[in-house]
Amino acid sequence: MGLDTVVVAVGSGDEDRLEEIVEAATDLAGPAGATIRLVHVFETDEYDRIRGQLDIDAADEVSPDEVAKRHVTIRKLGDAVDAAGLTHSWHGRISDAGNQGGEIVTAASDLGADLLVVGGRRRSPTGKAVFGSTAQDVMLNAPCPVTFVRAE
Repeated sequence: MGLDTVVVAVGSGDEDRLEEIVEAATDLAGPAGATIRLVHVFETDEYDRIRGQLDIDAADEVSPDEVAKRHVTIRKLGDAVDAAGLTHSWHGRISDAGNQGGEIVTAASDLGADLLVVGGRRRSPTGKAVFGSTAQDVMLNAPCPVTFVRAE
């Protein structure tokens, strides 16, 4: 199996670990010359709020990809990938609350991911059972290997 496409999925909760996520992605993609696909999965309410903050007129036809590209979290990742000299693209997805993991898995499949990089935080077994875990959902259902970048 070759490594041609690395999908890096981020959300609003990943702001405190962007450096670690991009380091993992570039360390893995760089030697293989793989393309990095940066994916931001927005919850519906978050998407509407961010679209409003970006001064995009509600009547304008703008794709989630364009909103993701202009969002600060993913833009910082793109800048870091550029600095590493790697090719990348921006992708935005919208999910219902609680379905970010499913949308990440769908994006990885749609984009032909050979590897998926996701961030997460440490949770107790009780916390996972009560609140669920996007990263756990992704790891169990991804169409490819997953690299998990944990926050300290």
